[in-house]
Amino acid sequence: MSDSTQKPVIAKYKPYFAELKKDKRYFWCACGRSKNQPYCDGSHKGTGIAPIPYKALKEGEEVLFCGCKHTGEAPFCDGSHNNLLEEYETEDPLSPENRAIPQAAQAAPGRVVLDGGCQVARVEQLADEGAGVIEVRKLIGAEDGARHQSQFHLWLGPGYSQAMEFPGCQVLLFVKDDSGVLSIGRREFALEPRSGAFVRPGEAFALTAPTDRPLNVYASTFPQSDGPRWRKELTDRFDADYPDRTIAMDRDKATPMAGRFFQVLIDKRQGFENGAQFIGEIPRSKAVAHRHLYEETLIMVSGEGCLWTDNVKTPVAAGDVIFLPPKQRHSLECTSEDGMLVAGVIFPGDNPSINY
Repeated sequence: MSDSTQKPVIAKYKPYFAELKKDKRYFWCACGRSKNQPYCDGSHKGTGIAPIPYKALKEGEEVLFCGCKHTGEAPFCDGSHNNLLEEYETEDPLSPENRAIPQAAQAAPGRVVLDGGCQVARVEQLADEGAGVIEVRKLIGAEDGARHQSQFHLWLGPGYSQAMEFPGCQVLLFVKDDSGVLSIGRREFALEPRSGAFVRPGEAFALTAPTDRPLNVYASTFPQSDGPRWRKELTDRFDADYPDRTIAMDRDKATPMAGRFFQVLIDKRQGFENGAQFIGEIPRSKAVAHRHLYEETLIMVSGEGCLWTDNVKTPVAAGDVIFLPPKQRHSLECTSEDGMLVAGVIFPGDNPSINY
């Protein structure tokens, strides 16, 4: 940067959502001084900062142009705005407007539906679709409005081992409080509390519970699936190009986010294409309502709180699963003094800190 180059100014902390026209060139304001945000109006002259052009790849392409002008992935948001403020943006859940928002009614046993298809699945109240010593509960699927993923809760009795597969699917696993063993081909991986794991398409796998206690596992599939297919034994197939398949929560590897943190557990490093699994901490607070371009599921790992959408709200607690469709306005409040842990899956996308 030369001595004559000025620093960009923050136009706004969150990004600008835009729907683009195919092959049209857009000039993103990099200096932050334009009165026609997020586009250039010539105000950069004399600053030494030039606008950045972008040509839309398809009709109706949806993008988030950076508003803080500090992104490392110009012209798009990379979540850098979250660390330009010392505290995450919050609002008062006891304001008159928020007090007036009613509780959402239960749509079916174990399921509460909010605005825009947002919903909460209460695992223990859902029907078991498994067989005997392994229980299977479907949490999220196409029938719930999901477009990219299905999610299941698997329960294995003490000492039980079961081989299975989700044909043609990328499979994400998450263990909340338990421990066990994941086997893929001839490889074995320890499943620790608050850890994620990944199974590549075409691989069968087995879950094994400890001899003295059961094993609870959340399984997400991409694309969608009707459920696991049981196998008598494993195949030898294991994609050795991706040898590391399990990642446990480690605060030393967390990414700060304005007083909060998140850690990506599984992404392209383990071979998961177009998505990411993460775990994050939320202190006692109510986030300002926001949206995402990606589809998201959140597993309540610990703590209690409330999920808010435009017109209704519902309490959430450890074990519940939240489904958030793309672009639906929502807010997750933590009411626990010690904070809340959530494990999320986003798709398509690889950065859970991006919102608008």
